[in-house]
Amino acid sequence: MASLPPLLCLCVAAAHLVGAQGTTPIEEPMETMWGLEGPSLHPSQSALALEDWEEASEWTSWFNVDHPGGDGDFESLAAIRFYYGPARVCPRPLALEARTTDWALPSTVGERVHLNPTRGFWCLNREQPRGRRCSNYHVRFRCPLEAAWGSWGPWGPCSRNCGPGRRLRRRLCPSPTGDTCPGRPLEVQKCVRPRCSGCSPNTCRCPNHILLGSVVTSSGQPLPGARIFLRDWPGTVVTSDAHGTFHMPGVCASSQTNVSAQMDGFSAGVAQAQANSSISAVVTIVLHKLEKPYLVKHPESRVREAGQNVTFCCKASGTPMPKKYSWFHNGTLLDKREHRYGAHLELRGLRPDQAGTYHCKAWNDAGSVHSGSAVLIVLASGQPACDPQPHEHLIKLPDDCSQPGSGPAYLNVGLCLDTPCPSPAGSSPKCGDAGSRCCSVHRLESREISCSNYILPVKVVTECGCQKCLPPRGLVQGRVVAADSGEPLRFAQILLGLEPIGFTSYQGDFTIEVPPSTQRLVVTFVEPSGDFMDTVRVLPFDPRGAGVYHEVKAMRKKAPVILDASQSNTLPLGDLEEEPPLGELVLPPGTFYRTNGEPFSGAVEARVTFVDPRDLASAAAAPSDLRFVDSDGELAPLRTYGMFEVDLRAAGSTEQLQARPLTVRVATGQIHMAGHVEALKLWSLNPDTGLWEEESSFQREESSAPRVRREERVFLVGNVEIRERRLFNLDVPERRRCFVKVRAYASDKFAPSEQVEGVVVTLVNLEPAPGYSANPRAWGRFDSVVTGPSGACLPAFCDADRPDAYTALVTATLGGEELEPAPSRPRPLPATVGVAQPYLDKLGYRRTDHDDPALKRNGFRINLAKPRPGVSAEVNGPVYPWRSLRECQEAPVTASHFRFARMEADKYEYNVVPFREGAPASWIGDLLAWWPNPQEFRACFLKVKVQGPQEYMVRSHNVGGSHPRTKGQLYGLRDVRSIRDPQRPGTSAACVEFKCSGMLFDQRQVDRTLVTIMPQGSCRRVAINGLLRDYLARHPPPAPTDDPTTFAMLAPLDPLGHNYGVYTVTDQSPRLAKEIAIGRCFDGSSDGFSREMKADAGIAVTFQCREPLAGRPSLFQKLLESPATALADIRREMSEVAQAQARAEGPLRTRRGRTWQ
Repeated sequence: MASLPPLLCLCVAAAHLVGAQGTTPIEEPMETMWGLEGPSLHPSQSALALEDWEEASEWTSWFNVDHPGGDGDFESLAAIRFYYGPARVCPRPLALEARTTDWALPSTVGERVHLNPTRGFWCLNREQPRGRRCSNYHVRFRCPLEAAWGSWGPWGPCSRNCGPGRRLRRRLCPSPTGDTCPGRPLEVQKCVRPRCSGCSPNTCRCPNHILLGSVVTSSGQPLPGARIFLRDWPGTVVTSDAHGTFHMPGVCASSQTNVSAQMDGFSAGVAQAQANSSISAVVTIVLHKLEKPYLVKHPESRVREAGQNVTFCCKASGTPMPKKYSWFHNGTLLDKREHRYGAHLELRGLRPDQAGTYHCKAWNDAGSVHSGSAVLIVLASGQPACDPQPHEHLIKLPDDCSQPGSGPAYLNVGLCLDTPCPSPAGSSPKCGDAGSRCCSVHRLESREISCSNYILPVKVVTECGCQKCLPPRGLVQGRVVAADSGEPLRFAQILLGLEPIGFTSYQGDFTIEVPPSTQRLVVTFVEPSGDFMDTVRVLPFDPRGAGVYHEVKAMRKKAPVILDASQSNTLPLGDLEEEPPLGELVLPPGTFYRTNGEPFSGAVEARVTFVDPRDLASAAAAPSDLRFVDSDGELAPLRTYGMFEVDLRAAGSTEQLQARPLTVRVATGQIHMAGHVEALKLWSLNPDTGLWEEESSFQREESSAPRVRREERVFLVGNVEIRERRLFNLDVPERRRCFVKVRAYASDKFAPSEQVEGVVVTLVNLEPAPGYSANPRAWGRFDSVVTGPSGACLPAFCDADRPDAYTALVTATLGGEELEPAPSRPRPLPATVGVAQPYLDKLGYRRTDHDDPALKRNGFRINLAKPRPGVSAEVNGPVYPWRSLRECQEAPVTASHFRFARMEADKYEYNVVPFREGAPASWIGDLLAWWPNPQEFRACFLKVKVQGPQEYMVRSHNVGGSHPRTKGQLYGLRDVRSIRDPQRPGTSAACVEFKCSGMLFDQRQVDRTLVTIMPQGSCRRVAINGLLRDYLARHPPPAPTDDPTTFAMLAPLDPLGHNYGVYTVTDQSPRLAKEIAIGRCFDGSSDGFSREMKADAGIAVTFQCREPLAGRPSLFQKLLESPATALADIRREMSEVAQAQARAEGPLRTRRGRTWQ
């Protein structure tokens, strides 16, 4: 564990002690054996396939947190959960499998190990035979799929014989492993019996008795002004005082009466009085702040056959908890009496006319919320859900497989559309389809393509069919860094909503597996030192399972200011140079309170950190995504004029203070958009939902003194209390909205078949100064969307009357790579930009380097001119009206859109078994698949240094090396151009992907891939990394050839690092694994990340290349055109070199008939 930082080592070591070496007696079943532990498994038996398990379950990815040393190798479950995050392994694993990093079972290598699914794995050196030491192991766990509730039972009897009562009903969680189902097993319903006799408002009062009570918030803060009620006592009985307390004479001490309280902005609360003496009773009523409902489960699309049943599920949360649900079909409200729905909608005996879209709406006292739409497809009896005929999917063939002068050649390898299929039964009452099936590859055929003097194998999809789906797993990875310095936020706590799920790594990295049915991924990063604002982000992700990478920037808090609580204090909002503050906070004397409601009179340490939209760089660090729930229950955008976080503490301590009420003053001269002064409101952020909720409105400040000078500032005034929430926003709900269509491509050829999915496209709305659209005055909002098969539709503000009322800056990234948009110099061309005239001129498209070629070409700016109805040139994109989202999403590639392209165009990838890395569901189980495991993707790269006057193409040729069924068969090719090191003339380097060694898809036997690295041109290998050479020598067999113009190896099974020049990353997303590995390879380190090539760091092999003589083909070309002739030339040149050396140095030693130097 030497590679881990000291703090993490300490934590993981503690987890090891708890998980593996504790002395507490173990009650769970545990076995010491020579192989695998699990139900019905022999110790030397490999893992069971998914279909062989009785329970619905699946394997996790492989984990390795420890390296053998000291006492042995320890892979405790506690340490794995700490290092990888608690969500990566289920609460109660069914089984555990352990293998060495060479993929051998413990029984194969003859080692004694301990395995327990609930504790983990450990191997002790002292227990090994004949002084053997433990190998390096990695482990994985078998986890049950999410348990699901059974049907609700009947309602029980009412709890009372008279008056109001309640009744219960129960449901069971039939989980064979004992896992808990999400939700509650009990449901409560009010019931009313006939009025009880004997007690009335006149007979139940006790003249000498008193009820003492208090009203507080959920955090214990007193609530003055709350209205108190008693059942059968008319109207408001009493109101809580300034300390939140109240007194009610005449209430019998032993009555145990229910007391309720109400207050504006809070949900009603009820508590039962308890006697504390013979004549008095006490009660504390807790009121929770009203929160608009928000969806935690959206209905999911389904496919059914006519006559089958379907269940749609919807779940909302909020304060109070939503109780009322409505369901809509194609926008029409469904009759609740006919369908008897609540949070679930069940349709039985489906008819074709019931196909369409369904959504739910949930209500509570604070408002309503509208779910996303689910699509129901109802197939006629016998109608196939999956077209057996594959759709066209073109892949580019190697350049030497095309006809001379004809351009690149493409081959249609077929594609099965990833559409859902009806389940065999189709009548499950559960929310999820446990046996989900989808359209996927049913049959492959092998083909051969004739290229220049060689045959290229390929496998083509010939038939599609409905089969069991791979469960889609949205994956988000990234890195959290300081916005001002770029330093990583180490060991920051990660919250999903309000629930902790793990910590960032020493380098600030994080990985989050998106929970099923999530539509908004709200993540908060809490830095432990308290020097940074809590970083709340709504991270876009790909719901189809492809991974997405984000770089999250955290804003550092401002330096603290010491305030006197007995004096009036004013704190500015905004501190830009040469700009006046946007406003200020005014704190009157006696404002500060402790959390228990006691006034605080000492010195106060105040930090007010302002996110100023007049600073364009601050958009990258702004919290959340500037959305709120409008009166119709739909998510709507906000336009910000600034955000601020308030941190109040007692000076010299960590005690947090509260304040009420504060005055917020905003200068009207800083609000330039028409109508925004009147519409400005103050909002607070709900960290659980990532949504902004209204706190107060603003009024013009009334001044008794006349204005002396015209330039005197006029302010808007609002009020806010600092309680649990500390992050606020000065925002305007904006109704001028639209969508912008963007697509990403693999190269600047913008070929429709080379669209790239998983690209994060970000649009920042800008407010330009009049007449200076290229010099914006401020940003107003930002949005990020992930590209899918049809690109991305980004929400934006737009204007139909003034095309330049709003402008936008649009950028795109894939991993750490910035994509380039289409050029605009000397003027934008419609065929290149992707937008037809005259709309293109109206939008004013400009790439960021348009006016200065020295600037980066990483984005473009446009005027957000809303399309005019009836104007044919503007109805076909790239800007769409707000209500035309579906038209934007479903627009064909021929419709107008803006374009980005990857600039790593000098790169080529070919897989014998086709696979789209942006669509994990396209994975095909085949021994020649480049990625053998659809749940775990391992990317391997070799860093090649090239000494020569130019950049060179470098190819990796990957064939089976040791597996009997794939030996000599091609897996795939990778070509990449080396990148020059600007600090070292005549030197370049390339990060070349190769197929990792390891288990093939059947998980039965490993294959060590035979990898051959070949640079283009007249090149010779001059150096091999010493550690890599020694490793390959210690792990036979050697590569079958030692050609000095290439580098060949049987790829290592161990995940080597930068010291060997090999970069290996394992991830649940193939694209993320590759992007992270490439970043480390460029940096030449095992944990860094760079997009600038460091040609002397972390090198595996070095080649020296020279320019060929004019008219003489390069060795790379000769190998492609005539391999036999090229090899004969190489042997002849080697013989000539050997003879020259023999003449110069005398006879050489010989060994086993071979000549050695």
